[in-house]
Formats: sequence, structure tokens, C-alpha cells
Amino acid sequence: MAILREAVSTEAAPRALGPYSQAVKIPHLVFCSGQIALDPKTGEMVGGGDVAAEVRQVMANLGAVLAAAGADFSRVVKTTIFLVDMGDFGVVNEVYGGSFSGSPPARSTVAVKQLPKGARVEIEAIAVVD
Repeated sequence: MAILREAVSTEAAPRALGPYSQAVKIPHLVFCSGQIALDPKTGEMVGGGDVAAEVRQVMANLGAVLAAAGADFSRVVKTTIFLVDMGDFGVVNEVYGGSFSGSPPARSTVAVKQLPKGARVEIEAIAVVD
């Protein structure tokens, strides 16, 4: 059985930094690659070490990828957050939570040693699509 698989791409989010798609859509689901706080126009990091500013940009980037796939944050069922410093957990929760109304998605948060481009946070998502 062949699975219909479609790469999702948008200029409203940063281009992929390697051999991967911004997202991959299959029937009823979209798998969004992790987003860091890159400005999609300049390719430069946003926030200058301010984790709240980074999370705002990450969520904007993730929202753009979701929109390109025909979804939005209300359709997200699972996210994974990668943090360089678990001391940022509270700030990340506060900013991240503002993107979801009603029941938030399932989530994992993982401490990592390092992220691309010196990012402090990266977030990936899985959403339901029509």
C-alpha cells in the first residue's frame, strides 16, 4: 500500500537548513519539522538570547508552516519542545501556551546540549488536516 506523501514548503517560514522538508503531509496528518527562531526573510536568529522573543518567533514560524499545510494551532495534537536550558521552561510555557486556546496538545519537553545556530529552543508539531 503506497502512502500519499506531500512535502510542504512556504517562504513565510525559514527554509530548511539541511536535507529535510519544513513539513510532510499525509492523509489526515501533517508532521512539522522543528522550528528555531530564524527570521524567514533574513535567515538570522531573532531574540539575541531572549528566550521569550525566540519562542514568539518559533511559534510564528511553526504557524506559517501549519498554514501552508492547511492547518493551524487548533489542529495540533502533539508537540515536542527542545530546550538548551531547562531553566527557561517557565518562560517557554507562558509564550507557547498563548498559541493554544481550549485544550492544548500533548507535549514532550526535552533538554538538549545544543541546537542549530545557537538557538535556545526548537519546537516541532503534528497536526490533523482534512
